[in-house]
Amino acid sequence: MENRTLALICILLIAAARYLVQKRRLVANLSLPPGPTPLPVIGNVLGMNTREPWVTYAQWGNIYGDLVYSRLFQQEVIVINSEKVATALMQQRSYNYSDRPYSAITEPTGLGFSSARLPYGDRWRQHRKLFHQVFRADASIKYRPMQLHRAQQLLSDLHETPENYAAHLQKYSASIILSIVYAYETEPKNDPVVVEIEESMDLIFKTATPFNSAMLSAFPFLMHIPSWLPGSSFRQNVMLCRNRAKDMIEAPYKFVNFSDTSGPSMISDALRRDNHGGEEYKKAIKESSATAFGAATETTSSTLLIFILAMILHPHVQERAQLEIDSVVGTERLPNFDDRSSLPFVEAVLREVLRWHPVAPLGVPHATTNSDVYNGYLIPKGASIVSNIWAMTHNEAKYPNPSEFIPERFLTTNGQLTDDTVAFAFGFGRRVCVGRHVADASLWAAMTLMLSVFKFMPTKNMQGEDVALEPQWTSGITSHPVAFPCRIIPRSSVMDAQNLARLIDSPA
Repeated sequence: MENRTLALICILLIAAARYLVQKRRLVANLSLPPGPTPLPVIGNVLGMNTREPWVTYAQWGNIYGDLVYSRLFQQEVIVINSEKVATALMQQRSYNYSDRPYSAITEPTGLGFSSARLPYGDRWRQHRKLFHQVFRADASIKYRPMQLHRAQQLLSDLHETPENYAAHLQKYSASIILSIVYAYETEPKNDPVVVEIEESMDLIFKTATPFNSAMLSAFPFLMHIPSWLPGSSFRQNVMLCRNRAKDMIEAPYKFVNFSDTSGPSMISDALRRDNHGGEEYKKAIKESSATAFGAATETTSSTLLIFILAMILHPHVQERAQLEIDSVVGTERLPNFDDRSSLPFVEAVLREVLRWHPVAPLGVPHATTNSDVYNGYLIPKGASIVSNIWAMTHNEAKYPNPSEFIPERFLTTNGQLTDDTVAFAFGFGRRVCVGRHVADASLWAAMTLMLSVFKFMPTKNMQGEDVALEPQWTSGITSHPVAFPCRIIPRSSVMDAQNLARLIDSPA
C-alpha cells in the first residue's frame, strides 16, 4: 500500500514537472500583445495624452486591436478596448484578474486603507463581505425612501440657489452615502463632513492616478524634492493627500454617535453582528466605510453633472423625457420608484449618460496573479490590466455615432428598453463596483425629479441670446465637466418655494 502511494506521488510530481516545463516553453514562444514601441526608461509616455489617456488607448486600439501592450515608465500595461475581451478575461477568468497592480503612490498618499486599492486577499475579502451586507441588490431596496427624500431636498436647494448646482449635487450624493454608512444627517448648508469629502476627493482623484504612480515608481526622488525647488508641488500634493486620507477615516467619527441606540448604518450593523471582532475587525469597518463614502460621493455627483450638461446641449431629449414624465405622473405629484418601469425613455436617458461620458473612463486597474495566454498572446504576471470603459462605450459597431447623445439607442422600435444596461460601466468580475445598485437608484431619483420640476438651459448674453456652451473636462481617475454657467428654472411659472414644498408633501 505504501509503495503504491509512493508511486502515485512520484507520477503526479513527474506530471506536474512536465506541465510546468511545457508551460514555460509555451510562454517562451509567445509574444506580447501588439502595441506602440516603448522608449527606454519612459516607455510610451511621450505618445500619450496624459489628460485623457482613454482617448490615446482607444486610438491605439484602432491600430493594434482590442488588446494592446504598452509601458508607463517601468509598469507593463495591458489595455483592453473591447467589452468582449474584458468579459473573457476579467469576468470569466476572474480568479486570475482580481488583484491590483503595485502602486508606488498608494502608501505615500495614505490610501493603503482603500478597499479599491487592496490586493486580492483576506483583507480585501473582509472589506467585501462588509460591503455585501449593506449594498447587495436586495438590501439596497430599503434605502429608496431615503434616496427619494434626499432627491426632494435637492429640488429645494436648486430652487433656492440654482447657481450653486454643483455644490447641491455634491451634497445630495454625500448625504445618501453618509446616511447609509454612518446614519449621519447632513446639515442644510455647509455641512462640515460634506465639505471635507469634496475637498479630499478632488485632491485624491487628481493626485493618486496610475500615471503619477508610474512616474513615482520610475523617479522616487520626486518625494524628496525640497519645497523651495521648482517641481516640488507633486510632493506637496502627495503629502496633503496623506493628511486628507487620515481625515476621511476619522472625520465622520467626530460628528456621529455609534452607540447601540443610533440608527441603522453600515457601521452600527457590522458592530451588532460581531461586537467581539477585535481591533482588526473595527479597523476594517472604518476603512471600508471611508472607501464607500469617498468613492460613491464623487462618482454620483460627477454623473449628475454630466446629465445636466447633456440636457442643456440636447434640449429635444430633455423635452421628450419631461413629456413622458407628465404623461405618466402628471403635475400634481413627484415621480417615485413605482413609476420607474413606466418611464422607459427616462431610463434610456440614464443609460445614455453612463455611456456618453463614463465618469471613470479607465475604471480601476486590475492585475494578473499569474501569467496568462489569450488568443496566442502572453499576458505577464503582475501586469496592470486596464479596461478602457470609454472605448467600450464609444464602440461604433455597438453604438453608432458614439459621440452623439442618443437615448433612443437603448429603445426598441416599439419603445421598449433593450437588454443593454451599460453594466460594464461599473467594472468587471470580482472587483465590480459593489455600490452599483445604490448608485443606480440615486441617479434615477435625482434625474427624474429634476426633470419633473426644472428646465436646464444655457445662459444668455447682454443681447438676450443663448451663450454657446463649450464644456471643459477634469482629468484624473474620474472625469466630469468643470462647473459651467447655465440657467436652472422651474418649468411652471407658479412654482415658487411654497408650491414646491406643497408638491414635495403631496402623497404619491
